[in-house]
Amino acid sequence: MDARQEYPIGIFDSGIGGLTVATAISKVLPDEQLVYFGDTAHLPYGDKSLGLIQEYSIKIAKFLIEVKNCKAIVIACNTASAAAYSFLRDELKGKLPVINVIDPMVEFVIQNPNIHHVGIIATKTTIASGVYQEKLSRRKSDLIYSTLATPLLAPMIEEGFIHNSISQSVLHEYLGHHELQDIDSLVLACTHYPLIKKEISDYYQDKILILDSAEIVAAKLKMIMQKEQLLNNNKIHKEHQFYVSDLTTSFQETTKVFYGQRIALREKKL
Repeated sequence: MDARQEYPIGIFDSGIGGLTVATAISKVLPDEQLVYFGDTAHLPYGDKSLGLIQEYSIKIAKFLIEVKNCKAIVIACNTASAAAYSFLRDELKGKLPVINVIDPMVEFVIQNPNIHHVGIIATKTTIASGVYQEKLSRRKSDLIYSTLATPLLAPMIEEGFIHNSISQSVLHEYLGHHELQDIDSLVLACTHYPLIKKEISDYYQDKILILDSAEIVAAKLKMIMQKEQLLNNNKIHKEHQFYVSDLTTSFQETTKVFYGQRIALREKKL
């Protein structure tokens, strides 16, 4: 047996939105221990340079690998995935698998024959980067895609305004936008958005396919772990660990929104 099988899986994000990815992974891979790192001292990554995001990402990866002995790294952040995935993959080549939140979604969309006109909602930074647009158009030229920046959604979710009249009003304003007319599927291209997936599905009366990046990334990770023979076969449960680079009461309280329960955050300065 490969000793690495019992090592944890590392997950990192610019903040705590990636906890939705951690939740999805824990459901798909219940026997795995997770080590989560939220770089709360440097959020948001959206207003940082490419070089700086890469610098933060490699420091986090080294902590997860060298200190926490992680056997795989999941970049649970769209901005970091766009800015640092290729860099990290090359830096860590041959050491362990590195998974981002963008490519598994792109693969899912292009392989689904029922998707002809896909909508993409995300933060301003992700939409402006053009990463989804470039990858989709390059790999499936006949696919129609429509994008819409939805900057109010992430802060709305972080403040706990979900499943109420405020979230309904904001969502209806965004989803009713002309850019999203006639779509047959919608990519939730922000790790915050799975928390309002049901509200989005209700708006469309379950008539379009809602694509949750957290679920798709978790499924992709499981496939990679199986292929690399890194799945944990030891049924002894180990507690998940959660780190942030700047610990505040606000972040501690917000974890309940993203993880569904209160978790103990530990502070680890980069």
